[in-house]
Amino acid sequence: MSTTEDDKDPFDAIVDAPFDSALSERYLVYALSTITARSLPDLRDGLKPVHRRILWGMRQLRLSPDSTFKKSSRVVGDVMGKYHPHGDAALYDAMVRLAQPFAMRYPLVEGQGNFGNIDGDNAAAARYTECRLTRTAMLLMEGLDEGTVDFVPTYNNEEEEPTIFPGIFPNLLANGASGIAVGMATSIPSHNVAEVIDAAELVLFNKDVTHEELMGVFHGPDFATGGLIVDSADAISQAYETGRGSFRVRGRFYAAEADNEADRNAGIERQKGGGYQLVISEVPYQVPKGKLIEQIAQAISDKKLPILEDVRDESDEQIRIVLVPRSRNVDPELLKESLYKLTDLETRFGLNLNVLDATRTPMVMGLKELLQNWIISQIDILQRRTQHRLERIAARLELVEGYIIAFLNLDRVIEIIRTEDEPKPVMMAEFGLTDRQTEAILNMRLRSLRKLEEMQLRQEKTDLLAEQEELEKLLASPARQRTRLKRDLAALRKEYGEDTALGARRTAIEEAAPTVEFSMDAMIEKEPVTVILSKKGWVRAAKGHFDLGADGCGDFKYKEGDEAAFAVHCQTTDKILLAADDGRFFTLGADKLPGARGFGEPVRNTLDIEASAQIVAMVVHAKDKQLLLASSIGKGFVAVTDELLAETRKGRQVVNLKGDARLVTVRPIAPEHDHVAVVGENRKLVVFALDEMPVMTRGQGVTLQRYRDGGLSDATTFKLEDGLSWTMGGETGRTRTEPEIHMWKVARGAAGRLPPQGFPKDNRF
Repeated sequence: MSTTEDDKDPFDAIVDAPFDSALSERYLVYALSTITARSLPDLRDGLKPVHRRILWGMRQLRLSPDSTFKKSSRVVGDVMGKYHPHGDAALYDAMVRLAQPFAMRYPLVEGQGNFGNIDGDNAAAARYTECRLTRTAMLLMEGLDEGTVDFVPTYNNEEEEPTIFPGIFPNLLANGASGIAVGMATSIPSHNVAEVIDAAELVLFNKDVTHEELMGVFHGPDFATGGLIVDSADAISQAYETGRGSFRVRGRFYAAEADNEADRNAGIERQKGGGYQLVISEVPYQVPKGKLIEQIAQAISDKKLPILEDVRDESDEQIRIVLVPRSRNVDPELLKESLYKLTDLETRFGLNLNVLDATRTPMVMGLKELLQNWIISQIDILQRRTQHRLERIAARLELVEGYIIAFLNLDRVIEIIRTEDEPKPVMMAEFGLTDRQTEAILNMRLRSLRKLEEMQLRQEKTDLLAEQEELEKLLASPARQRTRLKRDLAALRKEYGEDTALGARRTAIEEAAPTVEFSMDAMIEKEPVTVILSKKGWVRAAKGHFDLGADGCGDFKYKEGDEAAFAVHCQTTDKILLAADDGRFFTLGADKLPGARGFGEPVRNTLDIEASAQIVAMVVHAKDKQLLLASSIGKGFVAVTDELLAETRKGRQVVNLKGDARLVTVRPIAPEHDHVAVVGENRKLVVFALDEMPVMTRGQGVTLQRYRDGGLSDATTFKLEDGLSWTMGGETGRTRTEPEIHMWKVARGAAGRLPPQGFPKDNRF
């Protein structure tokens, strides 16, 4: 009994193989398919298969620039059914991008209807839009009927499609490409065609041309949406030499209605009363205008841009985003810098010249190698076009020579046709004609038998022989081929020159000026405040500078059981330094503190201060301001407030303490001070020169005073010739000064002697 196909056990088809090898083999096939047939562009025409098939399908539908538009759904359906069996939505999205003038530097499809906009809105459905090819697309496909490229069967073997497009338009660099494959990606910006052609001509006639010479004519990206590239020429050159890098792209400020050239180029429109507004006229490539405006508005709402009052979109066909500063005193350059840092008004565009070469091998190329390979492909296409034309000339010459023989023997030819049942072999034998020649003569119309036709044929033969000779010379001479390619490139350059609407450079390349020092302090409206900190750690900021009284803490109310600890005058733009007795320093922004209508907020809600630590000082940060730091074991050093600022809520460990040692003294050092006074718990006083203390950023410090028992009580700095002063007790707040302090002056680290009479009993200055 025979086993039929239906009776076979399906498990017989299972192959026993290691899972990892089976998986790797299948994944490798998928990866290669993604790289070569989906994500990376071909170096020769700069297209991925989907774009090539869309353009080919439109050409087959005869959608030339001078034809009528056809529905996009018709194009998508044709391409999907015949050439590209994938999703219609993905196909339509790819076609839409080819038609968007803000996405493509040189659009390949001309759209009619809603094809999306620079705000980021999507195109209308395919059934509502229409399309046809542009002149650029026709140039890219020029020569498809001249034997210049190979054709391969489509996925179902019903049609044929070209492997690449042969046109001389340098689409890879002109329009750029981007894609993500498996394990590799490509990112190529668009460029100016005239510059690409100038660089190609340098490579064409000088194989030893240097990269620096190329960059002399090839300046960098030229994006569809304009903007500015603000990298240095060296950075741009380095990126193109290696094929990898990135560019900083900024929007452009330009005010067409400004009164003078400087304001126009700076985007400043002056207002009545001395105010001004900034105008953004171009946005960075691939940044939707609507998204940029949302980012700016959000930054205003979040108070990240307090120097900006409003943003308005006054765009029509031209982009016009108006920025209104909060006051006329706001520096325009500072406002621009803040926008660059906080929004997508400045972006980075990556360069990764990863393409498929003529053998369909992916590789990253530098500019020179890319142009060399493109020129090789164009020379190959020129040779194939020439060979194809020679074959056409040879075929036509064969027929023309047959026609001439027929005219010379016209009567005999007519007689043979009239008398012979099979005239073809008789004519071939009698006149030495080929099969094609005889067939062509027999198919001639009677009206072609005029005398004039013979003269035209002889002239045609002469012209064909002359053209054949020229083409054979061209085919035999690489120098002639280069000259011919240069002539073709020159004609293309004329069409896309800098003086044409489409060819004029849109993106300016200007190295950015030194960055305006940008900090969030500049975003804060400056006003005076009094910062108060209580003993239990409640902090607040009262608007204005209040009288702090004799005790230096002012007349403020506190929670029950709490009292004043520290109070300072400062501005909202200042940073406040808090020193804890465990040696850590913390930073508070004066603008971020709660108001003084209530009792404030616990400082520990904002800062991670150890529960056992106590705050021993509150100081307003100032550039290059020096502090005297001293611990309970009599060690200390001088610190600069710039080095004490902490970026995080955990603060910064500045004074290293061992055992039970605590930070007890944090005092600002006045510029005129030249000596240090230290008093111990044993009531001994020592005075030494300030320059004996090191300036440090972190550490234990050096010994200030030596003790047998107890530790350091207080330390301060003063000017020796003015004498040492200390605060007297009581409500008067009087101070006493001891001018004769020389007898206490010794070397740093001495034990000291009892202080002058009247020195406070609490051993505090």
